[in-house]
Amino acid sequence: MQEEVENRTLTLVVNGTKFTGRLFKAAICKYLAHCKEKKLQKQRSRDAPVTPHGKQTVKQIIAGADIAITSWGVPQLDKEILDCAPNLRFVAHAAGSVKGIVSDELYARGIRVVSSARILSYGVSETALGLTICACKNVFAFNEEIRNGGWVEDYSVITELFDITVGVVGCGFAGSHYIELLQAFGVNVLAYDPLLDEAAIAAMGAKKADLDTLLAESDVVSLHAPALDSTRHMINGRALSLMKDRAILINTARGALVDEEALAQALRGGKLKYACLDVTDPEPPAADSSLRGIPNCIMTPHLAGLANNGKLKIGAHVADEIGRFLTGGALVSEITQAMLATIA
Repeated sequence: MQEEVENRTLTLVVNGTKFTGRLFKAAICKYLAHCKEKKLQKQRSRDAPVTPHGKQTVKQIIAGADIAITSWGVPQLDKEILDCAPNLRFVAHAAGSVKGIVSDELYARGIRVVSSARILSYGVSETALGLTICACKNVFAFNEEIRNGGWVEDYSVITELFDITVGVVGCGFAGSHYIELLQAFGVNVLAYDPLLDEAAIAAMGAKKADLDTLLAESDVVSLHAPALDSTRHMINGRALSLMKDRAILINTARGALVDEEALAQALRGGKLKYACLDVTDPEPPAADSSLRGIPNCIMTPHLAGLANNGKLKIGAHVADEIGRFLTGGALVSEITQAMLATIA
């Protein structure tokens, strides 16, 4: 295995200072000690364009590589960049979605790609569960009441995760793991995913439902769908009107899934108990966003899949996938070109 690695040029293209130390454990750093490393200037936004200097830097450091490790803030590996690495055969993306880095040219050259979306999804689903529990138990409102000098003795607004219905929209890595976590509780789970049949969803521990039925019957709705043209604003005014009064909406997926103006109206009108949003559209939300001033709109800064010490899991995953590639093993998280139309 070590000889296999040493016969390759591994190029590490990452974003931000001291990223390697946070991403890879010491043993993995030693294992990848011969990698060429270059840090790109950190972008202010996930969708901010990379400067020409950043692209030029990538061209310089990827030259001659057989394997490249990419991460957040790396530009698309287009023909111009790939022409600098004619021997490139494998890209290990140490982040979630690969859509920002892959290109038709990359796949046309037969270059294989893996992502770390599955690893990141564990944090997403765990965060969704945490928000579910806190919202059901009314933790957020109780905290404010006590902070402001009061106390709470009326527990009638608390809901346990027992004998309620939780709706899961999207059963990919995060959605399926969220369903798995819910098996520890006495809840009914409905799932909407147009790409999966009833048997596949049943095997996860949920019952397949259409979206309208899920919205109408769920006490908690947790979004885990990808951002596609077909899913943009899938939670709009009509969808919100179908939800139970005092239901809870959790979004740890993509901000574009929710019509935020319609959500603000639903929250102000008392339709929902809480909306817990780890994602918004745009990010960060505008300074005058109507959601910022609504007490039962709980917002976190897209942290669900971005755990600090959890990045070490990404490093271990990437190193393992490189090992599998070099030894001809089956890749765990390969992303094919055909998959891009249906994943985040």
